[in-house]
Amino acid sequence: MRSEAKKILEAVRDGTVTVDEALLKLKTAPYEDIGYAKVDLHRKLRQGAPEVIYGAGKTPEQIAGICDTMERNGQERILITRLSPEAAAVVGRGRALDYHPDARVGILGGIPEPDGIGTVVVATGGTSDIPVAEEAALTAQVHGNAVKRLYDVGVAGLHRLLDRKEDIMSASVIIAIAGMEGALASVIGGLADCPVIAVPTSVGYGAAFQGLSALLSMLNSCASGVSVVNIDNGFGAGYLAGMINHMEAKG
Repeated sequence: MRSEAKKILEAVRDGTVTVDEALLKLKTAPYEDIGYAKVDLHRKLRQGAPEVIYGAGKTPEQIAGICDTMERNGQERILITRLSPEAAAVVGRGRALDYHPDARVGILGGIPEPDGIGTVVVATGGTSDIPVAEEAALTAQVHGNAVKRLYDVGVAGLHRLLDRKEDIMSASVIIAIAGMEGALASVIGGLADCPVIAVPTSVGYGAAFQGLSALLSMLNSCASGVSVVNIDNGFGAGYLAGMINHMEAKG
């Protein structure tokens, strides 16, 4: 997710974009006020990745209106998270919406070719964690990352994870997703030589406290290099993994 401003300047240097074209891109209004939302049009310029629409709590018409605004201002690819099937039906009218109901993710503009430095591995403790994992995996893919999925490799059958040691040890970033006691992140953190992003899920019986037990276990991991995002926050993990996988030296 290299800075869009840097890309524009490099294109001017290389002669593929004129000075006037670059100026037009840079002076576009930073946001557009559509009443119920102020759509951030400069986020890609500032951060290298455009605004993502969080669908929960918005009406289908509001989501569609935000998409209209982004598309009208030249946004080629739009990611919508926590998108209900009912809202997806409205947003998809007249658009080629790629909707993933398990992950509750909608994608407009398709998935780009990967341009990260390596592979993002997404691993889950169990099958019940897959909806959160798919939100993470799709988020990473939309932001230009190659993704490998390792599902149902939890510590209750450790041999399943150890059979995939090559994938674990060759990853650029790993997202470890688990509920219940959340032990998967510590185990992977003890095997991998790359950053590990732990995602606690709300999967588990009563004392799991809707993911709080897994969250606290992951925060207390003794494995080095493990960071933790919020409960069920597959999007946050996928986005952060994408940033790490696109890091470049700054000098």
